Amino acid sequence: MQKSIEQKEPHFLLNILPGLLLCVVLMLGGMYGAELIGVGLKMAGLLSEGSETPISGIFVAIILGIIIRNSIDLSEIFTKGISFSMKYILRAGIILLGLRLSLMEALKLGAFGIPLIVACISVGLFVTLFLANKMNQSMRLATLIASGTSICGVTAIMATSPVIKAKENEISYAVANITIFGLTGMLLYPFLANFLFADDAIRAGLFLGTAIHDTAQVTGAALIYDQLYQMPQAVDAATVTKLTRNLFIIAIIPFVSYLFFSKSKERTHQTENKEERLPKWYTFIPLFVIGFLILSVLRTIGDATLESTGSAFGIFASDSWSSLYTNLSSFGTTYLLGMAMAGVGLSTNFKMFKGLGLKPFYIGFVAAVSVGLVSATLIWLFGGFVQL
Repeated sequence: MQKSIEQKEPHFLLNILPGLLLCVVLMLGGMYGAELIGVGLKMAGLLSEGSETPISGIFVAIILGIIIRNSIDLSEIFTKGISFSMKYILRAGIILLGLRLSLMEALKLGAFGIPLIVACISVGLFVTLFLANKMNQSMRLATLIASGTSICGVTAIMATSPVIKAKENEISYAVANITIFGLTGMLLYPFLANFLFADDAIRAGLFLGTAIHDTAQVTGAALIYDQLYQMPQAVDAATVTKLTRNLFIIAIIPFVSYLFFSKSKERTHQTENKEERLPKWYTFIPLFVIGFLILSVLRTIGDATLESTGSAFGIFASDSWSSLYTNLSSFGTTYLLGMAMAGVGLSTNFKMFKGLGLKPFYIGFVAAVSVGLVSATLIWLFGGFVQL
């Protein structure tokens, strides 16, 4: 009897390496492309000198990935590495994002600032999910758009997607939705903020920090406002507001995931299968969100000890601590999340968009406008109570 000779499987790293390298190339290409777009906008007079590019390198990496995926027949040798990037590199990037956010920042906003942020988040979630339900749209896609609109743009979409098992085309659609309306807000809202809150930099910063989706877009809008009206305090107010808003990712991801699974259960309940149940409550709190929270707490403790005393246990000086968390968080948000979203682009086939239509864009538009209206109204009425 002839023995069958088993072929040895290639090493795991060799399997994922081609796809990972491709994601790295696209991530770097996205960063370079975003900078080139910024230079072009400055040459056209649409962006002031000294301002950073308003286009996220992550978004450009997605576009590059989509172009490659839909223009050439991508070899299967890249598949495992792309999947690894979208699953594990993504989670690592989100965990490191926690180092950007200190819980102490939230206290600077006082008794009005945090309720304002909660109100804007609530409106973004409610309007998006309500309209999606009324218009019979995909609740998975609606959940992604709701997360991005209410919390922190692309990062929130990426953090929510693995929990609700979103498809690549849904992630890409949600990212495009958020990017378009976020960029529109970044360009228009500085002028609107001046019209509504002339000579009040704190209120203007609060408005920009709550009404615009992505952190990079909020920063860009605040810098535009400062350069137009010479009010640097608006940059501080917008930054603190946005970072505090980003912290709510810890609570919102489990919440929207629960809503999604509850709605899915309701829609499929026609089977009356008593064995069907909602997932356990702890499944709505993924490990990477816990990791995000832990690093955020470490950042808070480090800021309170290292920056106030100058050292801790004689190991780090305050400037070393600042350099450490800045470099680690930048590595996570720029490189790791860039690789993950390059993988999303490489996995997105235009054929998958059939059936999604334009309705989700209408929903995203109404949600963005609603958040802006609520933000402007509350700040106009109560914004004077915030002092930074």
